[in-house]
Formats: sequence, structure tokens, C-alpha cells
Amino acid sequence: MKHYIHVLIVLLSVGLAGCGPESGEVKVDIEELLAKPKTYVGSDKCEFCHLEHYNSWENTLHSRTLQDVTENLDALVADIDPLVIRADLKRLEKSLRVPVEKIYIPKINEIKYTLGMQWEQGFLVEKNGTLYVAPIQYSAKEEHWIAYQEEDWDRRPWIKKCAGCHATGVDLEKQSFSEPRVGCEACHGPASHHAALPETAVFEKHRTIVNPSHLPSGFRTQICAACHSRGTSTKVKDVDWPVGYKPGRALGMYYKATSYAAGDSQFFYPNEFAKGPYMQFNDWKRSTHAMEGVTCTSCHYVHRLGTPPTQFQTKEAGSLQCLQCHKAININMAHSIHTFPNCIGCHMPRIVKNGTFATRSHTFKTLLPKDTLADPTIPNSCQTCHKHQKADLTVLQKLYDSLSKKSLLRVHQTRPRW
Repeated sequence: MKHYIHVLIVLLSVGLAGCGPESGEVKVDIEELLAKPKTYVGSDKCEFCHLEHYNSWENTLHSRTLQDVTENLDALVADIDPLVIRADLKRLEKSLRVPVEKIYIPKINEIKYTLGMQWEQGFLVEKNGTLYVAPIQYSAKEEHWIAYQEEDWDRRPWIKKCAGCHATGVDLEKQSFSEPRVGCEACHGPASHHAALPETAVFEKHRTIVNPSHLPSGFRTQICAACHSRGTSTKVKDVDWPVGYKPGRALGMYYKATSYAAGDSQFFYPNEFAKGPYMQFNDWKRSTHAMEGVTCTSCHYVHRLGTPPTQFQTKEAGSLQCLQCHKAININMAHSIHTFPNCIGCHMPRIVKNGTFATRSHTFKTLLPKDTLADPTIPNSCQTCHKHQKADLTVLQKLYDSLSKKSLLRVHQTRPRW
């Protein structure tokens, strides 16, 4: 204990020796600095002062949305073997829009960056000075190769279609970006002022960076929405991400959400539930959660100290997350149909198509068999369960109605009489 105290005193002495007016700290003209436009400095600059947050961010998928293969060949999660790739694509031949033998497969030295890795990994290749997403992807979830936009991949510039949500500080005019990943500044804003100001300029330093936790909940959620939604730029034609948006601003000025009603049947079901991936915000806006102020960070954390406990960065696993707030509802009315609490099975059915597998809806609304009976293109929660996949929908709906009535009756019978 004495040794620990002695070391602590020495460290404090050294630290204090470097903090005073004689410490050699370079004087900064704060007014001149703040008059300059803000620029991006990269997450590595944040690491020096915010080491713990930086380390926790590195454990998230945001830090791997884009990885430079020319600097780190290990970013590739699978071997680029044309024979294996074409054999996998052959099994999917009926769904392909281009003959298997004509699908372009890049060589390793042609791949500049990887896109993602947890579920699927895509590959960026350069053609005539422009980056494109190659028409093959490796599904790490399903452990085989699939095709991606195989019919028009080289007519879809990555910087227009995807860059704003896979890289930080994207500049359309210069065809460049400041950082190949969703870095600190994607959520906190350009940090040149914040990084350049001395530690003694405490108040100015705080005012030059965005802390999402200090924003009103609606604006905090819009930071997530900038990437976790489907829409188009209001500032630049034919761009599918919010060009010019910065954390803390009103997203609607930079981004217009699309919908089934607007003619987007590729990514939406007729009831406006999301059909495509990365559309959690589109769903959430139609939920009771949105009306009651339950936001993204009510359930998900962005970065936290230690190893993430769940793959989706939720505070609890599965339905336990729901039960943090909905403690009693599982035993009431229709919720007692099942003998175990499986909130997400009904309220977050796997109806969102993401490559070869499905992810969960974020409307938090149960889709009943009668919804599918009314429109066969709309899926239902019951048939996402393996037990009921091939069940007769009319029978399922009658069973649901019967159990719901019995549950309601049981609640009335057991309710205390005052």
C-alpha cells in the first residue's frame, strides 16, 4: 500500500510539473483557431485523451465498416478463390440476373477496401479512378459466397450509394474521405478545433465538439438515423446518404426518407414495415416507442467500457432487454399465450431481408396471421417461428383469437375486487 501511494505521489508530481506556465505548453490564439473552418482529424487523434472510449469503440462494428486491404491484408475474412466462389454462385443460379461465368471476381491485388465483416463482407475495387462494390460478397453468417448487384455493379459508384455510412468525412467533390470507418467524428462532428485547443481552454474545448448524450433525444436519434434508414440526399441528386449532415443538425434538411407509398417496394412491405437492411429508423418512426420517447440509445449503447456483451450492442440479451421496462406485461392478456417471455419473437419478427438471412423488424408491432391473409406479400410473426412455418394461417388466427380471449377472461377473473 505504501509503495502504491509513493508511486501515485511521483506520478502526480510529474503531471503537475508539466501543467504550469513553465511547462513549455505552446500558446494558442484561441480566437484565431476558432475562426478557421472545422476539419476532420481522425479517430486516432481522439485516442490520446479518450483511450478507454477509443478502445471500447474499437470493439464495435462501426470500427470495421471499411478496412484498407492495401495496409492490412488480414482484413479479408475469406480467400478469394474463383473456383470456390463460382461453385457457390452456381447453387444460387436461379436467382442470379447474370450468368455465373460472367460475374466479375476481383483478384486480391484489385481489392482496395473491405465492407463489413460480422454478417457479410463486400469488397471495393477501383475502375477508372472510381470505387465500386464488387458483385460478390462473402456471407460470414451463412458461410458461402453470394452475388451483389451483379447486373449493374459498375454503374453504382460507391461514393454516391454507400460512402457516407461506411466512411467518415466523405468529400463528394474530391472523391475522398478522412477515415475508412465510422469513426468518432461521425457522431461527434469534425474535431479539429477540439483537438487543437489546449487543455486549459476547458470551456471552449467542450463547446467545439458534439456530445450526443447532451442533445435532446430527437436529435440524438437522428445521428443514428443518418445511416440506419433508407432515403436520398436533398442536397445532391442521385446520392443515397445525407450529404452535408453533421451531428446535432436537423436530418430532414439533408435527407428525405423513402417509403412504400412513394413507390419503394424494393425496401418496404405494403404496410410500410421495412423489408431491407439498415432501416431501423424508418421502422422506429412508426412505433409507439418513437411517440413515447424510447430512442435507439434506450436499448443500444454506442461504445461502453469492456467487451460488448451482445452482438447487437444491446444492454441486455434478447427479450431481457424488453423486460427492463415491460416487467409485468408478459403475464397479461395475449402475452400469456406463451409460457416463456419471447417479446422479440412476436414484436420484432425476422422479416428484414439482409442478403441470405433475415434480421429483426423495429416497429415493435406484432404481425398476425390475418395481416398475411389480407395481403400475402406481408409476412407475420407466427410463421417466423420454425414450429408454425407451414401452419394454416386461418387456423393460426383462430387459435390466437381463442387464446387471447381466454387470457383476457383469466385476467378479469383474477383481478382483485375493491
